[in-house]
Amino acid sequence: MRAAQVSKLEGPESVEIVDIPEPKSYPGGVVIDVHAAGVAFPDVLMSRGLYQMKPELPFVVGGEVAGIVREAPADAHVKAGDRVVALTLLGNAMAETAVAPAQMVFPLPDNVSLESGAGILFNDLTVHFCLRNRGRLAAGETVLVHGAAGGIGTSTLRMATALGAGRVIAVVSTEAKAEVARANGATDVVLAEGWLAAVKELTGGRGVDIVLDPVGGDRFTDSIRSLASAGRLLVVGFTAGEIPTVKVNRLLLKNVEVIGAAWGEWVMTHPGYLSEQWAEVAPLLAAGKIAAPEPVLYPLDRAAEAIASLENRTATGKVVVTLR
Repeated sequence: MRAAQVSKLEGPESVEIVDIPEPKSYPGGVVIDVHAAGVAFPDVLMSRGLYQMKPELPFVVGGEVAGIVREAPADAHVKAGDRVVALTLLGNAMAETAVAPAQMVFPLPDNVSLESGAGILFNDLTVHFCLRNRGRLAAGETVLVHGAAGGIGTSTLRMATALGAGRVIAVVSTEAKAEVARANGATDVVLAEGWLAAVKELTGGRGVDIVLDPVGGDRFTDSIRSLASAGRLLVVGFTAGEIPTVKVNRLLLKNVEVIGAAWGEWVMTHPGYLSEQWAEVAPLLAAGKIAAPEPVLYPLDRAAEAIASLENRTATGKVVVTLR
């Protein structure tokens, strides 16, 4: 089978398209003919050996797929021929065939294409975890998201209202990205330059209830300043590269919280949580209450370019590699 493989830790440009044997199944494994694979920021980090989990070289990059079940255990909740989305754990996604644990394979609603399906699990379930679990989103609250034209950002814009938000403010770096944010459902859009003053004006000086921040860097302190009393800043990642620090007196003086939101770690340490998430998100997708993502598609031959678009921050929305 053809696959996108990392054999040296030199970044996205070192990803090669190779012919390798199909993976062997294992007890409880579901064999999937992969049609599309999602690209996420951990793929960038893994290609440089910077992610907290480091698979042995060489490895097939990617962790989420959409495709058709070829073979499944008799007691699995999916069967041969089903359209599914799945997590493949540590890599092994950007290949023509993948094997995933049955508990991480889910039927895809009929109204969602396989290409869109490949863009759902990492981003949408991360956002669901952030807003529902860690952020404790209450009905009518205001959510602000940084990097709003990226994968996590557009997922937040698509999902926040369906999960109860009354207002969703997008922070973006350019006017072109502002259009992406509006197309994905932002209530308001502000540019990164001068964003704090703009948000204060939009909210009449009150501030926002939740900030979802996958960017980090020098916006962090202003994100705390943007919070209303009892507001929550959700730390999701650091695509800007710099890991910020916080002076905790700011939290005390404003009665606000800075909260870590590591979805992957939670899933791995809370068996059954992934299924609980899908049980809520899938019906919302099926009913159209959450719009399916409209990913940027790259063929497998351009997998390195697809991953690099996240590192150089040219990507808008979810990036997906197609295999069939």
